[in-house]
Amino acid sequence: QVQLVESGGGLVQAGDSLRLSCAASGRTFSSLAFNWYRQAPGEKREFVAAIGRRGDNTLYSDSVKGRSTISRDDAKNTVYLQMNDLKPDATASDYCDEDGSWGQGPQVTVSS
Repeated sequence: QVQLVESGGGLVQAGDSLRLSCAASGRTFSSLAFNWYRQAPGEKREFVAAIGRRGDNTLYSDSVKGRSTISRDDAKNTVYLQMNDLKPDATASDYCDEDGSWGQGPQVTVSS
């Protein structure tokens, strides 16, 4: 079982940038692939981005493509989600996922 601890959420203004971090432990980090999901208030959790074990294979939802970057640092056992040009509809809890193990979902609030 992988343990995931996220950080980096907060309150920002529209147009700002934010980087979320997800520190993983419990298994060999380099063998893991990760996803980020987002859940807005009253909405279902939806896929945002994914990164493969080698870091050279990434995938993005249409809603964040071109404005967000998922990356990983195997030396730090950490996955990142860099979000740029944030819009108010990005207000949500953002969850890191590894094969069904979830982080705590820090809140990101974007004010207009």
